[in-house]
Amino acid sequence: QVQLVESGGGLVQAGGSMRLSCAASRSIFSVDAMGWYRQAPGKQRELVAHIISGGSTNYADSVKGRFTISRDSAKSTVYLQMNSLKPEDTAVYYCNAHTSWRDDWGQGTQVTVSS
Repeated sequence: QVQLVESGGGLVQAGGSMRLSCAASRSIFSVDAMGWYRQAPGKQRELVAHIISGGSTNYADSVKGRFTISRDSAKSTVYLQMNSLKPEDTAVYYCNAHTSWRDDWGQGTQVTVSS
């Protein structure tokens, strides 16, 4: 099991930028993939981006070209750089650590984009 703690959320104006961080309680070398998900009010949780152990990344179409996921394995931390934010990006953002036998989640961090 790995504990995940997100930080960096808050309020930003449309067009602005924000960086989220996800600190893991132990090494993430053994994790198959680290990801960011989001859930807006009344909507299902959706994948925003993930980075697999080999370093490949994948993004939701809605954030391609605006968001970048990265990791610092030495710090056991994953980041989500969000640029050109839109009001529809408003949601609670969750960090996820996925292995073949379990998924661990952080508590979430609120991101609010004002128009």
